[in-house]
Amino acid sequence: MSQQSLDFGSKQPDQSGPKRRLLIGTSGYSFQDWKGTFYPENIQNRDMLAFYAQHFGVAEINATYYRIPGPKTFEAMLKKVAPAFEFVVKTHQDMTHTRQATDEDYRTYGECIAPLLDAGQLSGLLSQFPWSFKYSTANVDYIRAMRDRLPPAPLVVEFRHSSWLRDETYDFLKAENIIYSCVDEPRLKGLLPPQDVTTSDSIGYVRLHGRNAKHWWQGGALRYDYSYSNEELNDWAERLKNMSKNARKIFVLFNNCHLGQAAKNALTLMLMMGEGRGASLGASS
Repeated sequence: MSQQSLDFGSKQPDQSGPKRRLLIGTSGYSFQDWKGTFYPENIQNRDMLAFYAQHFGVAEINATYYRIPGPKTFEAMLKKVAPAFEFVVKTHQDMTHTRQATDEDYRTYGECIAPLLDAGQLSGLLSQFPWSFKYSTANVDYIRAMRDRLPPAPLVVEFRHSSWLRDETYDFLKAENIIYSCVDEPRLKGLLPPQDVTTSDSIGYVRLHGRNAKHWWQGGALRYDYSYSNEELNDWAERLKNMSKNARKIFVLFNNCHLGQAAKNALTLMLMMGEGRGASLGASS
C-alpha cells in the first residue's frame, strides 16, 4: 500500500486551500511479539520496516531515547522505505529525564539524524518528559534552551503531569512554534486527559498509550498492554477532525505496543477515517 495520507471531510475536498493530511502509525515497529499478530510469523527482523511501510506512512523511532546510534542506522532505514515515508525521532533520555545532556550528546544526536534531514524525511523530534517534570518557569526555560540546541526540525513535546494543563503552556508553545502532543492514557490523578489542542498551524500531534490503569505506575511493557475499542477510537476520530481545522497535518502514533495492539488499532482508525485496506494480520509469507 502507498503511504497513508488521509483527507478529512468529504472525498472531494476544497482544492483552493492547503491540503490537510492525517498520518497514522505506531511508536516503534521492531517488536518480536508482533510476529504472528501484525507481522508474518517467520519474518526476519531486517524485513520488519519494509513490511511496516507497506501499511503505514510514518513511524516513531523510540530507540534513540535509550542510545544514540550512528548515522548508518538511519541510512539503512531509508533504503527500506519509499521517499514519501516520514519519521519522528525521540530525543535521548538525558535531554528529557536526567536533563544532563552535554554539548557532545547534542552533537552526536544531530549526526545520528542527519540522513533523515538530508532526505527530507524527518518530520519531527519528540521529547517526552517524565511525570516528575512539572510546570515551572525554570522548566519552560529548559524546553526553550533544549529546542535551541537540537537540530532544525519541528519539536514535539509530551508532558505527563497535569500541571501543564494551562493557558500559559499553550501560549508559550505557540510563541516558540513548539508542537504540543495530545495524549491518551489512563484516567488517573495527575495525568492528562484526552485533548484536541494544537499549538502549531503546521502540525498537530497525538500519542495513544492505552488506558491500563492497573499497571500504569508500575511501568514496563504491561503499562502499554491495552487495546482500544471501536467506540474509543471513534471518540478520537472526532477530536482529530477538530484538530484538522487548526493544523495542516496531524500525526497519530499508537504506543500501546504490547502484542501488536498498536498496529491493529492504527489500522482500524485508518479505516474509520475513510482510507486504508488494512493488513493481513499474522499471515504467512
